[in-house]
Amino acid sequence: MAGHSKFKNIMYRKGAQDKKRAKVFTKLIREITVAARAGVTEPEKNPRLRSAVSAANSANMPKATIERAILRGGDNQKGDAFEEICYEGFSSGGVSVIIDALTDNRNRAAAEIRSCFSKHGGHLGEAGNVSHMYAKVGLIHYSSDEKKSSEIFDKASDLGAEDVIIDNLGCDVFCQTGIFHDLRSDLEKIFGSPDSAGLIWKAKNLITIGESDAQKVIGLIEELDSLEDVQSVYSDYDIPEEIMNKLVA
Repeated sequence: MAGHSKFKNIMYRKGAQDKKRAKVFTKLIREITVAARAGVTEPEKNPRLRSAVSAANSANMPKATIERAILRGGDNQKGDAFEEICYEGFSSGGVSVIIDALTDNRNRAAAEIRSCFSKHGGHLGEAGNVSHMYAKVGLIHYSSDEKKSSEIFDKASDLGAEDVIIDNLGCDVFCQTGIFHDLRSDLEKIFGSPDSAGLIWKAKNLITIGESDAQKVIGLIEELDSLEDVQSVYSDYDIPEEIMNKLVA
């Protein structure tokens, strides 16, 4: 189950790169607000809110800012009405892309996302064009050393994890959505709070691409990731290490 993680190469989320702090906070605040509005305002009783608060803490968001976002979400009579939308499209080289958006303006979000695809030689598709090539799974990540990662591997495997990948960035635990909250809770009792945890789109198969396509795909994903309405971007590309090293040099 353990091995080299190609998943780091295909999943982009706000905060994973060196982004402007203000944009990161805007996304996190939006997620906290929506999570609080969708359930109770106590993180320990609301798994989605707990994940959102955990992500905000990892980004060093001030406690007062987090609390204001929760209060805003708890007041259903105030604040913007955000809508969760999943967009699907194709980039260069036949690479597919899924975008999770959280927006208060559906038309603006669609127009900006479509513009990104057009600019980088791709196109936005219809619902269902891409999602059938992915599985919705739980991902629990610990930034841990080799010893702790090995312990997490053993315990997560015993608890029903589908896959556990260990690399130099730590340990990624993948599981079915039905056991995600229980698995996270069980691991948290033993190893403490994970650095990140949530439900993600994981590609069933990867597409290996060359340098020319890689430049276009990376350009598209980075621009999509910069949009305020975009929460997460997932793709199914696999870039050979030597090409990736050239692109990030």
